[in-house]
Amino acid sequence: MIDFSSPRHRHKLGYLLVAPALILMALIIVYPIVMSVDISFQDVKIARIGVDRKPWTFENYEWLFTSAKFYQSLWVTIKLLLVVGGAALAIGFATALLVNQKFKGRALARLLVALPWAVPEVVAVVIWAWMLDSSFGVLNWVLLSSGIVSKPIAFASDPVAAFASICFVMIWKGYPFICIMLLAGLQSIPEEQYQAASVDGANVFQRFLHVTIPNMLPVLGVAFIMTALWVFRDFAIIFVLTEGGPIGSTTSLAIMTFEESFKFFRMGQGSAVGVITLIICALLSRALVSRFAKSVN
Repeated sequence: MIDFSSPRHRHKLGYLLVAPALILMALIIVYPIVMSVDISFQDVKIARIGVDRKPWTFENYEWLFTSAKFYQSLWVTIKLLLVVGGAALAIGFATALLVNQKFKGRALARLLVALPWAVPEVVAVVIWAWMLDSSFGVLNWVLLSSGIVSKPIAFASDPVAAFASICFVMIWKGYPFICIMLLAGLQSIPEEQYQAASVDGANVFQRFLHVTIPNMLPVLGVAFIMTALWVFRDFAIIFVLTEGGPIGSTTSLAIMTFEESFKFFRMGQGSAVGVITLIICALLSRALVSRFAKSVN
């Protein structure tokens, strides 16, 4: 019987307590990733458990890197990252600064800001799909009634309008999470730093530039990384609104992975897209972490 209270075996208790969580993570995270990598090197139409393994081949990756659809999906994902990530970060930061101020009704304002994030994603997107409908959507009705447009906007069939609607809904859904993260960061800044800056004669803009921004850089970095990963993996918003159309204008890497695997039943090729997406996310996260770490130091 091991005595975990003794100095010799005390560290083993920590490993023992962490072991169930590690085993669970290996089963639900590591194992599916390993299986996806394995399938990506096989000519698999439909993955089945218990069937004979097929020989490894690089045909899926050869197809991937010569496919115009892959590069179009990659470009769509990059555009979503730049537009959604940048806008959500800017709006979230501005909202966090606003609700961090002391004013009457601040608790209600914070609650309203968090509502889009609290609503289940599919439910919210279905509501937006009805609102954006070109025939009877309330948004087109408002635009027509106010005279802003002369004819209904085809949000589902026009490539530019479809991409814009995807970006708008993703920003609406994602900025509250960023706002909550940045609000927590703002509240952790010591008030003494603002008081010292005021004593030195710094105005509001100077306090924001030299006190708020340096203290918020680590939080801003984490928020942008999480937003980037969310944009890469998000599937429900795009699929419910446009299903990747029209003519692939909103087909991201996540949509392409789904289509190849479960629409065209080419799971080997779909897994290859997923593996490349995972590698891109890992490299992007590493680059952003290094960049923000250098900024902080």
